[in-house]
Amino acid sequence: MKKILSLLIATTLIISLFVGCSKDEKNDTKKDDNKPVAEKNDDKKEADKKDDKIVIAGIYKAGDQVWFIDEGAAAEEMCKKMGVDEFIYIDAKMNPETYLQAIDNVIAQEVDGVLTCIPDQQLSQVTVNKLKEAGIPVIAADDALQDEDGNKLAPWVGISAYNIGAANGEWMAKYAIDNGLDKDEEAGLLLLTMDTVSSCVPRTEGEYDKFTENISDFPEDKIYRADYNGETDKGFAAASSVITANPQIKKWMVMAANDEGAVGGVRALEQAGLDKDSCVIGLGAYLAKGEFKKEYSAMKAATYFSAQAVGGDSAKFLIEHIKNGTEIPMEHAVDAIIVTKDNYKEVMGKYAE
Repeated sequence: MKKILSLLIATTLIISLFVGCSKDEKNDTKKDDNKPVAEKNDDKKEADKKDDKIVIAGIYKAGDQVWFIDEGAAAEEMCKKMGVDEFIYIDAKMNPETYLQAIDNVIAQEVDGVLTCIPDQQLSQVTVNKLKEAGIPVIAADDALQDEDGNKLAPWVGISAYNIGAANGEWMAKYAIDNGLDKDEEAGLLLLTMDTVSSCVPRTEGEYDKFTENISDFPEDKIYRADYNGETDKGFAAASSVITANPQIKKWMVMAANDEGAVGGVRALEQAGLDKDSCVIGLGAYLAKGEFKKEYSAMKAATYFSAQAVGGDSAKFLIEHIKNGTEIPMEHAVDAIIVTKDNYKEVMGKYAE
């Protein structure tokens, strides 16, 4: 009897133990279930916040140059104005590898849109392919994303390159006529070119066409060309080599594909001691304004077209597309005007500072 009673007590204790465990496990499970649900809701809210956040990246081929600094600042200002949460400014350092790494990085960050000025247009197709696969819209600023035949692969915002070059050529021809350089045997014309950049080639074409149109009898053998990559020191080296190789030319008229090249030409003329009888016209005016502030510079004029307009307009088109699905125009060119020491402050306003 005692053995039976002991067995019953032991059985009862075991059952009670299991029941207690089951209650505790049930309660624990309930607590655990409640906790993940709450966390999941919080995570969802956080994810929704992240989904609502708009991030735009600007990848510029020479992010340390004044033009691209101003362009990026204008894009960022437009982003803030239109409610974009973040603008990422990236300097590609004129390096194709750095540029492609930047493209991969912004894709990994899942940005909502990209503005880019490509350092090498041969990378256009891979740029478009990568961003299209990631579902990220892109606008090319300044230098187009294009195929081998020059057809644009993505929307582009920049300057009317040929017309701006033509404005330079027309101004330089008038300067030559007014100062007797069109008939001077010691005068020569130097075109600093950027033949590997599609947006720059028409600038030189416009310069040449308008100059020779206005001075049709200017000797072709006194028109010189030298190529550079858009940087001031390369423009200086290109100009110096031509100036040194042609000592018979004492009075130079220099036109370039951008302000960096023009300033390089000015420095080369100064080094050669020919700046007082020579003339340089810039293209952009963002560096020319510094020359205008000097007591004397061979930089007499520049076409001013606003980096702020390119940066602001490109950002505006991209944001409207991201927010509203608005179609981005395939081409959009900003206007330009000739500025000199006499009028640059009035024309450029706060950007003349």
